[in-house]
Amino acid sequence: MLAAVALLIVHASAALPPTPCACENGGAQVARSDAGSSITGRVRDIAGGVISGASIVVRSGSRDLHGASGPDGRFSVPAPSGDILLIVRAAGFSELRHTISAGAPRTSVDLVVGPPTVTEAVIVTATRGEQRTGDVPASINLLDRQDIRRSPALVADDVLRQIPTFSLFRRTSSLASHPTAQGVSLRGIGPSGVSRTLVLVDGVPINDPFGGWVYWSRVPLESADRVEVVNGSSSSLYGNYAMGGVINFVTSPATPKTAEVKAQYGSRDSRKVDFLGSHVWGRVGVTVDGNIFDTDGYAIVRANERGRVDSNAAVRFWNLNVKLDYAVTERVRAFVRAGYFDEDRDNGKASTIDGTAEANDTTWRSGSAGVRVRLPDESDLQTTIFTDIETFHSNFLAVPVSTPPRNVGRMTLRQRVPTTSAGGMVQWSRAIRTKQYFTAGTDWRWVDGDSEENGLDSATGTQVTLKRISGGTQRSVGLFVQDLIVPVPQLTLTLSARVDNWRNYDGHNLETSLIGAAVNNVPMLPARSDTVASPRAAARYHLTSKVDVWGDIGWGFRAPTLNELYRQFRVGSTLTLANNTLGPERLVGGEVGVTVAASPSVTLRTTWFDNRLKDPVSNVTITTVGANVTQQRQNLGRTRIRGLQSDVEYRAGTSVRVSAAYVYDQAEVTDNPANPSLVGRRLPQVPEHRGSMRASYANPRLGTFAAGVQIVGAQFDDDLNQTSRRLPAFAVADISASRAIGRNIELFVGAQNLFDAEYFVGTLPTTVGAPRLVTGGLRVKLR
Repeated sequence: MLAAVALLIVHASAALPPTPCACENGGAQVARSDAGSSITGRVRDIAGGVISGASIVVRSGSRDLHGASGPDGRFSVPAPSGDILLIVRAAGFSELRHTISAGAPRTSVDLVVGPPTVTEAVIVTATRGEQRTGDVPASINLLDRQDIRRSPALVADDVLRQIPTFSLFRRTSSLASHPTAQGVSLRGIGPSGVSRTLVLVDGVPINDPFGGWVYWSRVPLESADRVEVVNGSSSSLYGNYAMGGVINFVTSPATPKTAEVKAQYGSRDSRKVDFLGSHVWGRVGVTVDGNIFDTDGYAIVRANERGRVDSNAAVRFWNLNVKLDYAVTERVRAFVRAGYFDEDRDNGKASTIDGTAEANDTTWRSGSAGVRVRLPDESDLQTTIFTDIETFHSNFLAVPVSTPPRNVGRMTLRQRVPTTSAGGMVQWSRAIRTKQYFTAGTDWRWVDGDSEENGLDSATGTQVTLKRISGGTQRSVGLFVQDLIVPVPQLTLTLSARVDNWRNYDGHNLETSLIGAAVNNVPMLPARSDTVASPRAAARYHLTSKVDVWGDIGWGFRAPTLNELYRQFRVGSTLTLANNTLGPERLVGGEVGVTVAASPSVTLRTTWFDNRLKDPVSNVTITTVGANVTQQRQNLGRTRIRGLQSDVEYRAGTSVRVSAAYVYDQAEVTDNPANPSLVGRRLPQVPEHRGSMRASYANPRLGTFAAGVQIVGAQFDDDLNQTSRRLPAFAVADISASRAIGRNIELFVGAQNLFDAEYFVGTLPTTVGAPRLVTGGLRVKLR
């Protein structure tokens, strides 16, 4: 259920025709021929690279015929009599329109798509089909290949921080944070270790199937072509996790005889190698990509609070992905993809008894496959399946009160979490003349996982005293429909709805005490089923050629994870119990926005949003005995997240790009029966103000230069908003520069947190964000 759209990203079906645009950066080179029954040709970018998966629409009167470019960029589409309009939509490029008059001979064309302006970029995530950003009634952020490559960031979440609506549970980078604290939030909707945003790579979910968090190190940045961010509830199309929005990383298609290697070295003994290779043999395209990374890391506890238990937080990981695209016929296309991921982390602490480091490691094997068929009636049928096999190991360290502080640490738990999941999707789409584009489909997801735990003795943390296996199975199925309607050229309507059903079963908590203490052994926990509906209605109206307004209202949900349902955990003297009776979180939200294209180079956008969350999963205190606190996860209370999002972008050709963005966010508790004193208080981990500014300049003779600033306002680290738990505002700057040496080699250097600003990410103890990190290296490109 979570994603089911892998095939859609590279071989997307055509969406409704957007308002015509003058694509000044693209064109068509026409070579005449005598062919009368079809048009053949190739789709390229302005650099000459072929574009696979581009949608080709042949419009004749009120009739549309559809095709797509193959792995080598070639296409063949029917050529009806009369005037013909060719519409080319390639995600990440501007739309191209080329007319062939009735009296002209049938032609074979070389179609050249150019880089987009802010409103011309074609995206696929917001509507599960290709549509220009200027026609989508939603708040969209797009980072293209240049944005990614000009960032000095080493991991995906640090690239995304230039979008101020994006944040992790805490302020720290995934270079130093525990995986279970890497949940993503957009616009401050329910920040926690569990994501309330769906994260995809080529349409396949990468949220952890057991706990919902995200391994940002799984995203190979060198092969990423762009990132599409949908700010706002998308449950009406994508179901679970998409309650707060969708982030989709889209990788580059296969190109002939391509090889790239990026090698870099930096401060704190940081080493990284990214690689990408691809080739096309006729109808078959193959891409291999991956990376390897290692760093000594940094101390995450502030210097004046460190003790014997503290050390550096560090990470080592590597990825390998292989994808094969096959154009079986002009109407049948297929793909297969396999990936392997391995990560090892030191979490910045170690036992003072035996020196064991608090650490975790993960291995993740993934696979997906899909087929798309263009049926005789020109409708589009596609299906996708995917699977994940993951194993996560972790241990946990207690740091009791001592003199001096943080002078004693002992292990409390060793954990192993094996998880298996599988999913799939079937989707059918069809254009109804030129006024509507209808989509219907179903998707499903099955997840099975256990937390296998060894509790350790309270004296030395070296002997196993309790064995526990807790977990279960979750099955979910969703049905969705969407209708894109253009009643008049200036107005686009989007109506979508989805129904989801899921069932939690085979839940268990098996405990065995090795010291004769009482245990909570429950071999079979009660099953539970839930059904929710998620409708959405949206509209975008072109007031003038330069001003657009849009608005939407929609419902969203998030189902509880296996981690929340079945796994308990302890942090210090606080025990948090699982709750197998948890129900869904529900959200109703909307936005109203205006976009002004002040000139072909300048675009301004402002969006007001209002989201109301009901029954969020919260940790509720149920007993307190001395210093020992027992909590339980419960659906409790209501919150409201509202504010204003504004951004402006200026582009001068392909040389100069300047952008600025700001988010004002009011996130507060509006109801909490368990603790009424929380009403009116701010949600923890949500700053009131966030902003960013970026500028870049590219000149083939001089090089490419980029600089950026991120500003984050003050926020609270606790739900009581205590002054002692307030995290001050901060700002960090980054820079990067690169220069080509000959045709195949590029040198680069970059710095994150350029001025080595110290900023806080947590309290008790005070933890700090990443210090200055300088890296440099070279990229070798062979084509």
